[in-house]
Amino acid sequence: MANERLRSAFNRAGLTSERAAHHAQVDPKTVQKWLAGRVPHPRHRWAVSELVGEDEEYLWPDARRQVVDGLGGVAEVLSAYPYRSKVDASRWRRLIENGERQIDLLGYTLYFLPELVHEIVELLQAKADAGCQVRIVMADPDCKQVRLRDEEELEPITIVARIHTSLRTYAPLLDQPNCDIRYQSAPLYNSIYRFDDEMFVTPHLYATPGHSAPLFHLRRLGPNGMFSRFASHFEAIWSDTEPIGQDRRRTPVRTGG
Repeated sequence: MANERLRSAFNRAGLTSERAAHHAQVDPKTVQKWLAGRVPHPRHRWAVSELVGEDEEYLWPDARRQVVDGLGGVAEVLSAYPYRSKVDASRWRRLIENGERQIDLLGYTLYFLPELVHEIVELLQAKADAGCQVRIVMADPDCKQVRLRDEEELEPITIVARIHTSLRTYAPLLDQPNCDIRYQSAPLYNSIYRFDDEMFVTPHLYATPGHSAPLFHLRRLGPNGMFSRFASHFEAIWSDTEPIGQDRRRTPVRTGG
């Protein structure tokens, strides 16, 4: 049965099969099969829905119901990047803007995000005002793990300095309803950035700064996939965090020693 929703979305967007194929990096004949009713791979569904400005579940309402636990391990991986720095600001902005229920940010410093998305604090405030739950986790600058990681990376601006700068940047969110900012003291396993059912994950490498670590873009398809594994990791870290108190709001240090 032809996918009339997809065909109508193409028409509204003035989109040709050739342009959709180029964007999704497939053959135009494959796009014709999608229009005829074939359900694309998850990463192709995401690419096309982004291109036409429609929700993926609207274009392919049966796609999630077809997901079973036996799906391949990469089914939830929309894309992979060898370096986090290869992900442009527009993708980060889109995910932040699309988050409606839950935004979770877990990293040691979260220093790069305000540099990449300059109005991130205002965006998060607007999301919280609309009822979205925002949880932010940074490393405790006084913990042993931060010191050890600083000794590994030997970056010109230390992790401690970046945390203090981030604290000043995110300070308006400390008293924002529906926002919670906390400290962690766990080793640097993964950085996780969740926006409802989409997620960026950075698995960290020894002595490698975050911007040079790889990044995976995940989309939740079911309860037992990779997305849920990393979501559980966030919850485990969150359960062992400490709120940032008024006495911890320090003047940020901008250069490392």
